[in-house]
Amino acid sequence: MPCVISSPSTDSGKTTLSLLISCWAFSKGIKIQTFKVGPDYLDQQQLSSIGQPICRNLDIFLSGEKWVQKNFLKHSLKYEFSLIEGAMGLFDGLGATSYSSTANVAKLLDTPIIFIVNAKGQVASLLPTFRGFRDFDNKLSIKGIIFNNVNSDRHKKLITEVFKNEDIQILGFLPSDSKINVNKANLGLISPFDSDRKIDVDYFAGFAEKNLDVVSLCKFLKSPSKKNILNTNSCKDFKINKKKPIVIAEDKIFHFQYPETRDFLDEIGIPLIPWSIFNNEEIPNEASSLIIPGGFPEKYAGHISDSDKSLKSLREFRKKGFIYAECGGMMILGDLIKDENGINHKMSGILPFKSKKSNLSVGYRYIKGLKDTPIIKQNQTIRGHEFHYWEVERASSEFDLKKNENHSQLFSPWEIKSWETKFKKEGWSDKKLHASWIHLHLPSCQEAAKNFVDATQVNYSQDA
Repeated sequence: MPCVISSPSTDSGKTTLSLLISCWAFSKGIKIQTFKVGPDYLDQQQLSSIGQPICRNLDIFLSGEKWVQKNFLKHSLKYEFSLIEGAMGLFDGLGATSYSSTANVAKLLDTPIIFIVNAKGQVASLLPTFRGFRDFDNKLSIKGIIFNNVNSDRHKKLITEVFKNEDIQILGFLPSDSKINVNKANLGLISPFDSDRKIDVDYFAGFAEKNLDVVSLCKFLKSPSKKNILNTNSCKDFKINKKKPIVIAEDKIFHFQYPETRDFLDEIGIPLIPWSIFNNEEIPNEASSLIIPGGFPEKYAGHISDSDKSLKSLREFRKKGFIYAECGGMMILGDLIKDENGINHKMSGILPFKSKKSNLSVGYRYIKGLKDTPIIKQNQTIRGHEFHYWEVERASSEFDLKKNENHSQLFSPWEIKSWETKFKKEGWSDKKLHASWIHLHLPSCQEAAKNFVDATQVNYSQDA
């Protein structure tokens, strides 16, 4: 079975190790299917950027156990090799629990674990760290270990001595090297869409060859043997008009989207058209619905504000089609974005708010519908996640809302809560708009997916 790359904590080197293995495999002409645990876009984009198959996400909280199993088998069985990159520390999951953690996924899929540990400033202390993780849950199997930040032969020799009596295979020692560091920003890794510094596949491959036991690692990368995959697809439940294409904002600004969403829409037969605000494109006339995923509009706020064709076509589209916007996609529907330098940049003005920098809001969210909307019905419950440093400042009074007829019809589609908080109202909605900080995994959420698809098939032009 393919392994799960995990560690005691975040910033231990999981992504670097996953990239090293993927680059090495690519250099040998080996296709390797990668997966990422958790609600992650940036790590997934990095792993998808080196010429290997698109990285897939595995998230038990968002998608449920059956869907995770099905998605893992569906994609891993296409290739001889697979690997799963974990999230945070091995047991870190929902709130203070290990639910939906890397450990949870490893047990669900019955996969061995390769542990990577930051060895900087440690020798003997590494042993109790390893034993604690190994012995905490006897249903897990840590089969190999790799030490990061080992910068001398003496350090390597001492660690080898400490672990000589342990039943664990040492699979490598990684020295510090700025050339394999992946650039970071406030939301994690810098997206390959944003970075001028691309991964040097040849260098990563050579580094892996030199510092990892790649021969031994290969036995932990073998994809599972052929199994029957339960077909949980319910495409027959969707009535699709192929003359109603969906436009998706896709460029270096907006790219926080699970590949499964596009796969799902392709599979049920909805035509998809890309649209770039960065390139100041107009929304195609044939579009019936519009998806604006998350991204970094705050970084490109000035550029968006100058994209007059895109913003004008967005305002025109509001009159005739259905708009679904998540997180950063929602921000451009507001009146303006105040960037980190305090400069205000005009956006589309479709929704009565402005966006400004705030504290980090991150984590899984339980969601309950307040009214029937294009995405959720009253009292329906679904799950999502949040990850942003921005907040919206709403219109100051009811009078401000009533100045625009569309604004007076707006309401919060749902209430949300995290593991430790109470429910609160969130988002914006009416019969042809849904905008929220929440990211959904539509393909695995049949309720929201059906509501979404139904909303894309309505003829809104009569309301224009």
